Amino acid sequence: MARKLVHQVPIKSDGDVFHEIFKERPHHISNMSPAHIQGCALHEGDWGKVGSVTFWSYTHDGKGKVAKAVTEAVDEASKLVTYKVIEGDLMQLYKSFVITVHVDTRGTNNLVTWTFQYKKLNDAFGDPNSLMELCVNVIKDIEAHHLK
Repeated sequence: MARKLVHQVPIKSDGDVFHEIFKERPHHISNMSPAHIQGCALHEGDWGKVGSVTFWSYTHDGKGKVAKAVTEAVDEASKLVTYKVIEGDLMQLYKSFVITVHVDTRGTNNLVTWTFQYKKLNDAFGDPNSLMELCVNVIKDIEAHHLK
């Protein structure tokens, strides 16, 4: 059964900057959130292009982890980027795992919305709440970096 986890993070910074970072400059996130993201390398394609493959190194629950992801969608109008995880630690728990980062810049408050869509390999495995917490903290770190 497919499941979904969604969390919104209000930001004071320019939402366009967040979209640009996740679309074209994810390799800069490790400089802004080094406690959570240790690296993002381009393995195939071009930054910000559908079909490109990135390799992420991150710390989750105190352990070093990795993920290989394909950029599935980039929507400039909606300020949305979708990654499908294809290899790495998450694939030990999930049949499929898709991460969407959406930046809403309408109105006076900007929001970054993380959406996880996933299918568990086994119902005994928990939901990825602590991974969502990590993603929320990454947004807070990026914002703190840009508000300096």
